[in-house]
Amino acid sequence: MGVVQSFAEGHWVSPRGATEPVRSALTGEVVAEMGSEGLDFGAMADHARRIGGPNLRRMTFHERALMLKALGQAVMARKEELYELAWATGATRADNWIDIEGGAGTLFSFSSKGRRELPNSQILIDGDTEILGKTGSFVGQHVYTPLQGVAVHINAFNFPVWGMLEKLAPTWLAGMPAIVKPAQQTAYVAEACVRIMVETGLLPEGAIQLVSGKAGDLLDHLTGQDVIAFTGSARTAELLQRHPVVAREAVRFTAERDSLNASILGPDATPDSPEFALFVKEVAKEMTVKAGQKCTAIRRALVPAPLIDAAQQALSARLAKTVIGDPRVEGVRMGALVGRAQLDDVRVKVAELARQAPIVFGDPEHVELVGEGLEKGAFISPILMRADDPWATDAIHEVEAFGPVSTLMPYRDLDDAVALANRGKGSLVVSAFTHDPDVAREFVLGSASFHGRMAFIDRDCAAESTGHGSPLPVLTHGGPGRAGGGEELGGIRAVKHFMQRTALQGSPAMLSKVVGQQLAGAPIVEGDRHPFRLRFGELEPGYSVSTKARTVTLEDIEHFADFTGDTFYAHMDEEAAKASPIFGGRVAHGYLILSFAAGLFVDPAPGPVLANYGLEGLRFVKPLKPGESMKAVLTAKSKTLKTPEMGEVRWNVRVTNQDDELVATYDLLTMNAV
Repeated sequence: MGVVQSFAEGHWVSPRGATEPVRSALTGEVVAEMGSEGLDFGAMADHARRIGGPNLRRMTFHERALMLKALGQAVMARKEELYELAWATGATRADNWIDIEGGAGTLFSFSSKGRRELPNSQILIDGDTEILGKTGSFVGQHVYTPLQGVAVHINAFNFPVWGMLEKLAPTWLAGMPAIVKPAQQTAYVAEACVRIMVETGLLPEGAIQLVSGKAGDLLDHLTGQDVIAFTGSARTAELLQRHPVVAREAVRFTAERDSLNASILGPDATPDSPEFALFVKEVAKEMTVKAGQKCTAIRRALVPAPLIDAAQQALSARLAKTVIGDPRVEGVRMGALVGRAQLDDVRVKVAELARQAPIVFGDPEHVELVGEGLEKGAFISPILMRADDPWATDAIHEVEAFGPVSTLMPYRDLDDAVALANRGKGSLVVSAFTHDPDVAREFVLGSASFHGRMAFIDRDCAAESTGHGSPLPVLTHGGPGRAGGGEELGGIRAVKHFMQRTALQGSPAMLSKVVGQQLAGAPIVEGDRHPFRLRFGELEPGYSVSTKARTVTLEDIEHFADFTGDTFYAHMDEEAAKASPIFGGRVAHGYLILSFAAGLFVDPAPGPVLANYGLEGLRFVKPLKPGESMKAVLTAKSKTLKTPEMGEVRWNVRVTNQDDELVATYDLLTMNAV
């Protein structure tokens, strides 16, 4: 592997001074050298703000989303290069699949959500327009725009690809450049992934920089427009948060740190129930995947007191089948810890825990290995501990051994289980194996505020479950208290972490032009051509058509009821409808009103409108009675290019009666030819 380089100010840079060796987790041999001496961190931050930020902000959300997709494809095309490097981290092929292909999958997920849920523009509207004046001439609108700083990503050693890409995806989609600082133990894998992405030529200059080594005085150069996204230990997170520049400049800081996650076997389980077997399988898996070096691993396994002996026996039997050694050897299911220093740390933590929770499976000093030349590797056996009185032992709720270590403990009843789960003082994830919805509900009510994610797994969902320990791009990843109080992922929620929400005030006309969308109260333009005869590129927000009026008759209502089968009393029973406090007599079907509205504004000939493919935000505001008339106003609200050939147009439709009172309102979506 040689010398691991940094990528600074658009160039690959070798260390200019002393380097530190990086050793194979399998053999202890030096596999790389790295160091960051000679990097100008102030210049790197300036390069990101001055070059990277403007380049990204010139792109629309959709252009950035398409960039993410192409980068994910590039990583997948060269994934075998990353797999080959990653053997030295001690991880198995299955472990590295989570890291490498899971990382690329995160890029794909954010690309997809960006194109579906964000506009093809540079400003994101947040919520509805607020009317601030009596006549509606002064309004407010919240918007998101990218921060004009740099996102500093400080990543952990366990997932050098996924851990980097799950931060980069929302950062780039938001329009911010990043400086990535991977953990030194596995930085050579992160460096290779960055090379793959840089070599595509898809990244705008300044969008990414890489620090292979220590971060030096990087934090000294941060401002209130910058963001720190950190994954690692609680101790390091506390040091970063107390940095004087971070405090003085109010630098945004999100942390994902130590987490004593729990898994609970529900009180409804028996040794013969599917949930018991699923629980045992999941605890064993979370102990051995990535050799337990996962921030979401199960550290505390809680079972009903009568089942603790059965659970210990079943877990021990399953763990005994774990083949440990060189992950390149067929049949090996668990590799090594990342290095000897990590091995020493885990052994120290196990010794501390064992004073309160005796070891019932495994030996931290001895492990049977498969493979050659592994004597200096960082291997350890799975360690299962047992605490029969979990309320009398503090360490199991305070100390995390970041390896294949978990503690089994009993609980008396559901309240006791909830209290024990909460005693971890905040976690990234907690899981419950129960088939009883009442148990699940009580668990949510009693414990949700302590955990970032709650997974309920039973016989009905196990086949498709992603499991206890898998963060997903569409769900938030983070947790309160001990877990750091931060939040990553969660789809577009994560994108907003790298943007500023601002309240705009002004006239509807002004703000509509600013945000590129027709806001409530903004002037409309009725042109000479029907809007359905205009191509996507010819339409502008505010272009409108007002229809003629149509009277709705009792015959219309009865025909619609007979034709559709909708004979609800409000449409067909005059006496019952009169007795209703809502209707006061027979009224037209809501969907009859929608159908008539479509008939009033649709231009029937083939043309630029290729399809009507959606209707959102429908509200029926006022009933329409027989003999009353209705008309509609259709106004182009916003438009989003979907492909080079077509784009989505969002139309606001307002249906009013003969007194200009609002009857119904909704957004209609059409696909228009470019």
